[in-house]
Amino acid sequence: MHARSDRFNQEAWLEAWTTLEHGRFEYTIVSERGSDTIRNKVLHAMLAREQEIVNAGESCRAEISEENYDFEEAAPGADGATVVPIKPRRKDVLLVDGRMVLDPAGDLVRVEGRLSKNPSFWTSLVNVVRHYARLAGVRVPVATESTAKVKFVGNSQFEVRYEYDTVNGHPISLNAGR
Repeated sequence: MHARSDRFNQEAWLEAWTTLEHGRFEYTIVSERGSDTIRNKVLHAMLAREQEIVNAGESCRAEISEENYDFEEAAPGADGATVVPIKPRRKDVLLVDGRMVLDPAGDLVRVEGRLSKNPSFWTSLVNVVRHYARLAGVRVPVATESTAKVKFVGNSQFEVRYEYDTVNGHPISLNAGR
């Protein structure tokens, strides 16, 4: 994980091992460096919030499904991709008002747009790009990038890169999905 504040020219990194077994999300922080404020207020907080959402069984709120989204007419995109505008059915910090991009085979590769609800009073105009790949036959996130306007801090960036050891018990090669 990496976060940066442009206004204060500060940034921080965090590396964590995560597991998801039997619906329980756990994490261990392996290393971290950079701004204490960004590490504690952003990176640690994001991991804790993800753990809270998953362990409460609420991750379905983020699924790309008809329960969460209205899908508009698909249009051709670059390199044979298909672009489908998506509109959230409710205001939720886990939903994106934007579009999804499917590869020529129809597999999801990216969701991009603005969060349909600001995560807090302090944070607004959150633009997100979520990248996906199919590993061991399962579509999984491989990266998330976002920019946001944070009160008193200004424009900030946040990114997460995911590397997988196993997916559903199947080993993943180091270069899969990249």
